[in-house]
Amino acid sequence: MEQLLDGFATALTPTHLLLAAIGVLLGTAIGVLPGIGPAMAVALLLPVTYGMEPTGAFIMFAGIYYGGMFGGSTTSILLNTPGESAAVVAAFEGNPMARKGRGAQALAAAAIGHFTGGIIGTILIVLLAPFVAKHAVDIGAPDLFAVMVLAFIAVTSVLGASRIRGVASLLIGLTLGLVGLDEMTGQQRLTFGSLHLADGIDIVVVAVALFAVGEALWVAAHLRRKPFEPIPVGRPWLSKADLKRTWKPWLRGPVIGFPFGAIPAGGAEIPTFLSYVTEKRLSKHKDEFGKGAIEGVAGPESTASASAAGTLVTMLTLGLPTTAVAAVMLAAFQQYGIQPGPLLFQRESGLVWALIASLFIGLTLLLVLNLPLAPLWAKLLRIPRPYLYAGILFFASVGAYAVNADIFDLLLMFVIGVLGFAMRRYGLPVLPAIIGVILGPAAEQQMRRSLQLSDGSLTGLVNSPMAVIVYVIIVVILFFPLLKRFLPKPPAAAEPEREKVDA
Repeated sequence: MEQLLDGFATALTPTHLLLAAIGVLLGTAIGVLPGIGPAMAVALLLPVTYGMEPTGAFIMFAGIYYGGMFGGSTTSILLNTPGESAAVVAAFEGNPMARKGRGAQALAAAAIGHFTGGIIGTILIVLLAPFVAKHAVDIGAPDLFAVMVLAFIAVTSVLGASRIRGVASLLIGLTLGLVGLDEMTGQQRLTFGSLHLADGIDIVVVAVALFAVGEALWVAAHLRRKPFEPIPVGRPWLSKADLKRTWKPWLRGPVIGFPFGAIPAGGAEIPTFLSYVTEKRLSKHKDEFGKGAIEGVAGPESTASASAAGTLVTMLTLGLPTTAVAAVMLAAFQQYGIQPGPLLFQRESGLVWALIASLFIGLTLLLVLNLPLAPLWAKLLRIPRPYLYAGILFFASVGAYAVNADIFDLLLMFVIGVLGFAMRRYGLPVLPAIIGVILGPAAEQQMRRSLQLSDGSLTGLVNSPMAVIVYVIIVVILFFPLLKRFLPKPPAAAEPEREKVDA
């Protein structure tokens, strides 16, 4: 506790407070741009910090991290174009809320969710970092593969009206994830002889294409048929009814997000989807899901922020980056000649505790700065759609080109964007495809490692208690709808259905 207080004394100096505020604002501003998430923001700003002392640089990086996550949620909610992969789930309920004139409420729920999840997650960093790091080392390839399969099954089960369409979308994503060189054998897969595809398709290009370009093409296709009508912005504050529905998801988020952030299981993508599934199962307003349920924004956003905190635990204590942002921050540590790991808290105690203290400060600044700005961000919906989506396509193109500075990525983005348009046309949900691209290669790698360790025996996939528990959960998810058919319906629920048939 004394070290944490020393960290606050360092982080609360005027210079460091200014750097934290700049980081939050830059992160939010860059995160709002489709395709340019916090990882790219930190990478782009890394050269700027060459002349800075390490503590100030990492305090600014922490602000960029959380600000970028909230910025990605902003575009997910208002424009259905996530700024980064962890913000994908926010689009599913947040965008329908915005279309109903409740964009400001969705942004407020996201901002408070980020604050709550981040604060609880950072407290857990202080209290549980050694414990979480110790147990994260014991999680093996079979466990990670089982968790990823759970994410695949969960997302295809709860999104869209048809499971078959959900699986079809997932298969599209898994196919895109296969493009490139096989990591174990070096053989080319689905590259069609193109050297541009040898390194695979970057997730930023796919996410921007399916969401931003696909959405822009879909809007353009319907623009002439349906005249533009300004969408009301709504009030920026949450009502008592909203608070009643959101406070539990805000508190449940860290329980799901923090452990997943601390293990190398795909960053915030898996826990945000699991949080969404959980909130849908527990909600008393299941009929609103898919149409703008505020729980579907509050829970995943709190989860994402807590997951970011969990990511820092593994990066600081083990030197193991579990997300793209953590990998960039690890490179930043090495740039200063600092090696994260078990001895970091001893060798660089002042820097680490100042960084942890700055997380509390950055989250507070994020809430203070962005909550009043919620109606301002929501006014993006008042921009005429031709200008709005022209701007989205421009920034999406900049984001896709910035990944590798290759014109081929732009062409690829528009080709996949046409695929996103076709998916909307035929009712295939986009989110399972994104999850397939993100987690497909990692799931394949963990499966092959598990089979190698067991000499090709399938028992290698279920040789740990955690893997068995996860597969039991998967079976329950798969067969629960079938079991529901054989369960007796309550009389109150059956009566209206009979009257409807009679009518």
